[in-house]
Amino acid sequence: MSWFYIFIASLFEICWAVGLKYSEGFTRITPTIFSVTTMLLSFVFLSMGSKNLPIGTAYAIWTGIGAAGTVIYGMLFLNEPKDFLRIFFVFLIIAGVAGLRLSHQTNS
Repeated sequence: MSWFYIFIASLFEICWAVGLKYSEGFTRITPTIFSVTTMLLSFVFLSMGSKNLPIGTAYAIWTGIGAAGTVIYGMLFLNEPKDFLRIFFVFLIIAGVAGLRLSHQTNS
């Protein structure tokens, strides 16, 4: 269940990071409320997931999925650059997350 919590926390991380873009420096109330709410939910699920996992592993996977997901969102919906190097380095982040997950030996 811990890995599920980390995954959910990562999805909320993507949400709050994207929400920051739409909040325009916390000047728009609805996106600001969305960002703060999803940020809190992200931390709650990270905390729940890290109960039975090493914090370094949980944190790295949380931030890795969050970073990769946010970059992918930006490329797909915010017209951010889609050049080879950006895609390659996002792939490396995903490979690192997968490697950390595969290298962890537990029944969580």
